[in-house]
Amino acid sequence: MKLYLAPLEGITGWIYRNAQHVCFGGFDKYFIPFISPNQHGHFSSREKKDVMPENNKDMYAVPQILTNKSDDFLQTAARLREYYGYDEINLNLGCPSRTVVTKCRGAGFLGEPERLTRFLDEIFEKCSSKISVKTRLGMEDAGEFERILEIYNRFPFEEVIIHPRVQKDFYKNKPDLEAFSKAFKSSENPVCYNGDITSVESYSEITGRYPGLDRVMAGRGVLADPALGRELRGGEPAARAELRKFHDLLYEGYCREMSGDRTILFKMKEMWSYLAPSFPESKKYLKKIKKCEKCRAYEAVTDEFFALY
Repeated sequence: MKLYLAPLEGITGWIYRNAQHVCFGGFDKYFIPFISPNQHGHFSSREKKDVMPENNKDMYAVPQILTNKSDDFLQTAARLREYYGYDEINLNLGCPSRTVVTKCRGAGFLGEPERLTRFLDEIFEKCSSKISVKTRLGMEDAGEFERILEIYNRFPFEEVIIHPRVQKDFYKNKPDLEAFSKAFKSSENPVCYNGDITSVESYSEITGRYPGLDRVMAGRGVLADPALGRELRGGEPAARAELRKFHDLLYEGYCREMSGDRTILFKMKEMWSYLAPSFPESKKYLKKIKKCEKCRAYEAVTDEFFALY
């Protein structure tokens, strides 16, 4: 089984990926949160750091591109290949954010199948890199995916990563496993399952339901349990010392790369909003962490917290 870490915008950047990889590992591919090409063709500071090879050592990292313009995709893919050495690119057709969708990007692009077909024709004709796609089932109804899959089947994707929800679901409701089953059987390309893999039990349910499925992507489940990839391979849950090391690598990385206590603490509070529920009796410490306005106060609270576990 191939296990992938999902690209979660603003969360699984290079600092997070490295901390997870060093402390727990378990993933065959680490997908980099999307690059959104701009009119000048330049990468932002964040995007550059995310794709720099030295920030992705000893891991197979795959950059993701969010666009509906073939020229932008091709230019960005060429730049990633020539300057950074990436020969695999992932196309984002799954982001459900309204600000993305209203611009006909991410999941919004699925609502224009003819335009999408022309886009794919152009990038597959001219791009020398391998191309995979991360997709939803459609905008409003899973029935839309029959047409979308017909389009995907015309092209030699490296893999089709399916999150079996529609755009309007965002991350609510349950994944549509019946729709995924139809897609899994009908796809001409390798298929990866993505959606609500949060434990060994949920993973076993999916892999047991689809014999022959050989790749799975996890995202938010890893934020709650950074050792999840290792556990899915039969390894041990995170030990206290490992979680402390993971936390410290994140915190040190953000302190080094960001300026201002407020900015650093925003990142750490976001991390704790996912991680804290995994700890018994963590509510009072999560409240303390949320109240922290200075890094010094935050360090005192987390030192006290880790001393208990």
